[in-house]
Amino acid sequence: MIPLAGTTPGEKGTAMASVDWKRILCPVDFSETARAAMETAIALAAKFDAEIVLAHAYPIPGYTFPDGSAVASSRMLQELADEAARHLEEWRELAAKAGAKRVTVETAVGDPAGEIVRIAQDLEADLVVMGTHGRTGIEHALMGSIAERVVRRAKCPVLTVRK
Repeated sequence: MIPLAGTTPGEKGTAMASVDWKRILCPVDFSETARAAMETAIALAAKFDAEIVLAHAYPIPGYTFPDGSAVASSRMLQELADEAARHLEEWRELAAKAGAKRVTVETAVGDPAGEIVRIAQDLEADLVVMGTHGRTGIEHALMGSIAERVVRRAKCPVLTVRK
């Protein structure tokens, strides 16, 4: 058994490993599950005097047909970007009203899991706090789990929160 920080082998204690979380990344998809994760990130940021970065990553919409594929128009892509920015600003304001002292926002276009991992690395995030929908069975097989892929690939700790 490995002793906890602040204890010696054989000593019983409740000391917690020393953490210094100063930048917490909180990916959001604007769901109730993401809101629960944001509330957790706000509480942790208050405890550790950390900055929160709310991030939204979304794929480029595209469709595959038997005869080929089609991607979204530049107008549609701009509308998606504008909508993401508007929602993130609303969530930034909600976080500030809930007591978060420092909140910034990031958007990314691409594979959500990959973009979340990239943002965490680029920003040197100390912790990722994200919601998980808890899908299982065929729903998990069809939709996958962004949170699961982030947990597997992130270089920093990831805390998943269920609604």
